[in-house]
Amino acid sequence: MRITEIFRSIQGESTYAGLPCVWCDTAYAFHGGSQMDLEEVVARVNGLSGPQAATPRFVELTGGEPLLQPDTVPLAERLLSCGYTVLIETSGERFVGSLPREVVKIVDVKCPDSGEFGTFDVENLQALDEKDEIKFVIGSRRDYEFASDFIAKHDLCRRVRQVIFSPVFPDPAGTWPGLDARLVAEWMLADRLPVRLGLQLHKFIWDPAAKGV
Repeated sequence: MRITEIFRSIQGESTYAGLPCVWCDTAYAFHGGSQMDLEEVVARVNGLSGPQAATPRFVELTGGEPLLQPDTVPLAERLLSCGYTVLIETSGERFVGSLPREVVKIVDVKCPDSGEFGTFDVENLQALDEKDEIKFVIGSRRDYEFASDFIAKHDLCRRVRQVIFSPVFPDPAGTWPGLDARLVAEWMLADRLPVRLGLQLHKFIWDPAAKGV
C-alpha cells in the first residue's frame, strides 16, 4: 500500500484525544507516498510503539481516505493480531463494514459547507456500534443545523459511543476561514445536544501546518 507518513504523536481528535498514538497516514488514492508491504508497515509501527506490556497501544489509520486502498483491511487485521487498539478515520463515503469489528471507526458525515456534501454512505450506520464514533466538521450555523437534524433523524447517540462536533480550523494558508469554537459550544449548550465538542488538539500543540505531528 502507499504510505505518506508513519509517526508517533498525540491523538488530536475523537474521545481518544491526548493519548500517545502511532499514526499510519496513507497516501490519497494511489498517488504520492511510498509503496510499502504490510510487514514493513507493521515493523515500522512496532519500532515506534512502546513495549507490548504497555497496553493499550494505539494505531490510527488515516489519509487521504484509507479505505481507497484494499490493503487497509488486512493491515488492520495484522495490527489487531499484534495487540494494538486500531482506530481508523474515514470520510464516510466508503463502506466501513469490511473492516474487522474490533476496529474503532471514526466516521465523518460531510456537512453542507464541506464541498463534499452528500457523499456519506448511509449503509455505514448499520456497520457502526457502541465503540465507534461519528464526527461532523462544523463550518457554519447551516452545518450545525444539518448535523443536529441528522443526529435526530438517525438516532445517532444511541448507535455509537460518541457524536463529535468539530469546528473548522482556519487553513494556515488562508484558503478558508475557521469557525469560532465558542459559537459551536454555545449552540450545543442552548440546544442541550448530547454531543462532544472536538478540538484538533495537535493544532494547538504544534504549528497547524506542521507535518509528522
